[in-house]
Amino acid sequence: MRLALVSAAVLALAASPALAAPATADQPQKTASGATFTQPKAWDLEARGPVSLVTPPETDTHVAIVDVGAAADAKAAVEAAWKAYKPNTHPLQLATPLAARNGWDERQVFNYETSPNEKMAIQAVALRAGKAWTVVLVEGGDATMEKRASAMGLISQSLRPAGYAKESFAGKPAHTLDAARVEAMKSFVRTAMEELGVPGVGLAFVDHGKVVYEGGLGVRELGKSQPVDAHTLFMIASNTKGMSTLLLSELVDEGKLKWDQPVTEVYPSFRLGSDATTKKVLIRHLVCACTGLPRKDFDWIFNTRKNTPATTTFTQLAATEPTSGFGEVFQYNNLMASAAGYIGGKLVNPNMELGAAYDSAMRTRVFEPLGMRETTFDMAKALGGDHASPHSYDADGKTGVADMNFNYTVMPYRPAGGAWSSPHDLIRYVQNEIAEGQLPNGKRLVSRENLLKRREHNVPIGEDAWYGMGLETDRTWGVTVVHHGGSMAGFKSDWLAIPDAQIGAVLLTNSDEGQLLLRPFMRRLMEVLYDGKPEAETDVAVAAKRTKAAFAKERERMVIPPAPTAVSLLASGYTNPDLGVIKVKKEAGWVTFDFGLWSSRMASRKNDDGSISFLSIDPGSIGFELVVDNKDGKRRLISRDGQHEYVYVEAS
Repeated sequence: MRLALVSAAVLALAASPALAAPATADQPQKTASGATFTQPKAWDLEARGPVSLVTPPETDTHVAIVDVGAAADAKAAVEAAWKAYKPNTHPLQLATPLAARNGWDERQVFNYETSPNEKMAIQAVALRAGKAWTVVLVEGGDATMEKRASAMGLISQSLRPAGYAKESFAGKPAHTLDAARVEAMKSFVRTAMEELGVPGVGLAFVDHGKVVYEGGLGVRELGKSQPVDAHTLFMIASNTKGMSTLLLSELVDEGKLKWDQPVTEVYPSFRLGSDATTKKVLIRHLVCACTGLPRKDFDWIFNTRKNTPATTTFTQLAATEPTSGFGEVFQYNNLMASAAGYIGGKLVNPNMELGAAYDSAMRTRVFEPLGMRETTFDMAKALGGDHASPHSYDADGKTGVADMNFNYTVMPYRPAGGAWSSPHDLIRYVQNEIAEGQLPNGKRLVSRENLLKRREHNVPIGEDAWYGMGLETDRTWGVTVVHHGGSMAGFKSDWLAIPDAQIGAVLLTNSDEGQLLLRPFMRRLMEVLYDGKPEAETDVAVAAKRTKAAFAKERERMVIPPAPTAVSLLASGYTNPDLGVIKVKKEAGWVTFDFGLWSSRMASRKNDDGSISFLSIDPGSIGFELVVDNKDGKRRLISRDGQHEYVYVEAS
């Protein structure tokens, strides 16, 4: 779904002007009208009258900030901006409003239609302060936009009207999370669940070491009456990463490894791309998202089976080379985090199989000491008890129960995202973060030094936000928030700790729609604790409307069941050396692509360049796109993520 690939926070534009020398560090800048923004390190900046053009090291992508001035409306402002910069030849797909924020009285996003074979995205964001409009135009390559997304976010998030000072709670004491404030948070979540279509939510709060609430709202599964409670298990996905680095912190305390130790000294068979790259990888690099290794999720999403071994993590890493230098950019990679957890487990249990060693180490070194006795990596155990079922959108934007099979794909890589946990358990983990490694009984799980080492800023992920080691640190509102989100099919979650306030929270949802609740939940907690401006409720309402509009627009171009002419182009099966096999099943007009562990019904779509796409539409797996192709008489399907292209060839 091309529309869903471009975020309002990701801004870029293509051209080839003569450029000044790149910035040696992030630099505050102004447009001709006085609007302020930050130029990222290593990016060029050129002023062209009303146009401020910011360019990354790659030549296919730029950010153009255009001072338009007065205009009749957002549409007129965008048209004027394109005229000032360069002609735009792509048709408008959808225009949707954003909430007025960051000093802007009005904001609107314009997404443009591109075809998948173009491998690019185009967007305009119109911003009004008073009567004057500023427009950011977007046109860039998918690969560069993924690689440079954090720097693009820095530009976007830092763009403010002249003279505007953003809200800050720095130095302000936080209120206690008393019963009334807990109820305010629950009321906010209830309203958001209704607006977004989230069936169930697990919640927990801690204040100065005391759990002041743990429980749930809504139901475990649509159509059934069992409520979510404090002990309902949810997949917590990438929240597992911080738990894995907690294990590493304990091992550093014990002298079994060092953060700056070469990985090959503790796990000699480790390889990353070339020998030269392998030698540079230190233990901390496995979990810093700073090595320049791009996401490579399609390999495990499409080619995992229930018997796929844990060693596959290391096989895939050996065949992968970074696309940027160490410390240059934020690039999130699940394989590296998976390797970190498995190496930690093997150091604890050297005579056990890799996966079993990790599971046992996490149970004995992390979960049991923290009192997290419900938390597990055992899918059968989780599904056999009090658990939430996954939910997601269908092609019409309606919420339905998702197939759990998709979530088995992460299990061979579970240190990066395979844990199940409950509000009752996960708030104990947050307690430990706030207590800096000291357990409620006064004993110490891990040294303060090595617990906090995980929070050190490795690479920025936007304005006032950084990635550490399996944790994120956010100072958007002048107060440090430590957190990390989690995303698997039908499960979206976040936990957060506010160290200075000694307050923490857990949010677990059983729906992909829950993603739209995570950031507003954090914002609402800031409002409740620091008397902030009321913004979170509007953010949720606007996100719900924008998502509904996006699905409706995408649905206009989908043919469900797929068009017979498109179906006639398909072979009965395809194969790819990295992603495995697709079996194409045609029944009663429907087409299903079977990837082995999971499958989905498909829609067809004719793109503007004449190509045909097939898109997965079942809840939980919606939005995977494969483009029909033919070469040398062999039928092919092409699948792409941000920085990789995979060609499936007709099976013999």
